[in-house]
Amino acid sequence: MTSTPSHSADLPGFPIQRESKCPYRPSKVHVDLREDGPMTRVRLYNGRVAWLVTGTAEARAVLSDYRRVSIRPYHGNYPLLNEEFEKVVDSGYADVLFGVDPPEHTKQRQMIMPRFSLRRTKEYHAEIQRIVDQKLDEMMSKGAPGDLVADFAQPVPSMVMSHVLGVPYEDNEEFETSAHKLFVPELADEATTELGDFLDRLIAKKENNPGAKPVGLIDDLIVDQLHKGTLTRSELVHIAMAMLVAGTDTTTNVISLGTLALLDNPDQWAALRDDHSLIPGAVEEILRYVSLVEAFARVATEDIELPGGAKIKAGDGILISCAGVNFDPKMAAEPDTFDIRRPPRPSFSFSHGIHRCPGDNLARLELEVAFRSLVQRMPDLRSTLPADQLPSNNNDGTLQRLFEFPVVW
Repeated sequence: MTSTPSHSADLPGFPIQRESKCPYRPSKVHVDLREDGPMTRVRLYNGRVAWLVTGTAEARAVLSDYRRVSIRPYHGNYPLLNEEFEKVVDSGYADVLFGVDPPEHTKQRQMIMPRFSLRRTKEYHAEIQRIVDQKLDEMMSKGAPGDLVADFAQPVPSMVMSHVLGVPYEDNEEFETSAHKLFVPELADEATTELGDFLDRLIAKKENNPGAKPVGLIDDLIVDQLHKGTLTRSELVHIAMAMLVAGTDTTTNVISLGTLALLDNPDQWAALRDDHSLIPGAVEEILRYVSLVEAFARVATEDIELPGGAKIKAGDGILISCAGVNFDPKMAAEPDTFDIRRPPRPSFSFSHGIHRCPGDNLARLELEVAFRSLVQRMPDLRSTLPADQLPSNNNDGTLQRLFEFPVVW
């Protein structure tokens, strides 16, 4: 595979914009590209070329092959999706967890996983329910119309991650503002500095007042890692930054887009409202159908032969199409149909292999509580605008999101 711009003009461009009339539905182009096989070459914004993987078996193979496939974004052919990603990489945000390979990744993941185990996650249920009820109470007391993004989908994950990490929620406005700016190219440097300063001050405050509530993952890392010399202060700041941003932004967007998908398919909303046993399956179907992440990026460090004989050369950039794989018939029968009655089956929305999202248990719990509470307490919820009129980013290569979601109930 060549990576030079001069050979890329005739290739399909990537990222692929969402359906213009349906912000929660990825473009069928992901699926159409699979007609030529489970892998195809695509042209990135900077003219570079990368492999786009849309086949389930090939995706599993690439994402599992951590010895010959790297997640580090500093390789020259690493497939960055836009200038925004370049800013994020340059900020140092990618130097922990989501941008490092073993053994660094293994070490860092082991540090955080005790707070995200299935057993520990279940202990968060009561607090998540309290937060969800609080935000719905506030939303309903203000009266309709409301903005499901600003009033519910955004504050709930932020408050949950504050609880998990041990961040005082009264400080949320400060870090939320900076976190959102992190993904605006011209503001990325400023946002990184702001978030870093905020977290550094928080760590110092916790060091000076050990045991002071709220206590969370940051406190664990201070005692068990920072003070023992197994984690630097800079690493701790970046890990906390990564968890705050990843644990809030993604869940916010799944709540808003998932609710839109349900309301846009009234039979699905009615089914969920009338039968709460469908909640776990609905969450998995929303994650699959929305396919929030455009693609998981990797770069080959050695030659690889995949199932079926497809070959990737050392140095090739690789993109695993989340939508392409989630809409593969091998993943779900009649994949174009949005059906919450499907038996629950994990999709590729949390990735696969050693870099699978460490907070997937927590995210699923948040989503189950959020959707169950919405259909219970707002059974007649509806959007005041058609889906194609809701302001969204229409997937510019970052996470798909709704900027506003006006609703009545």
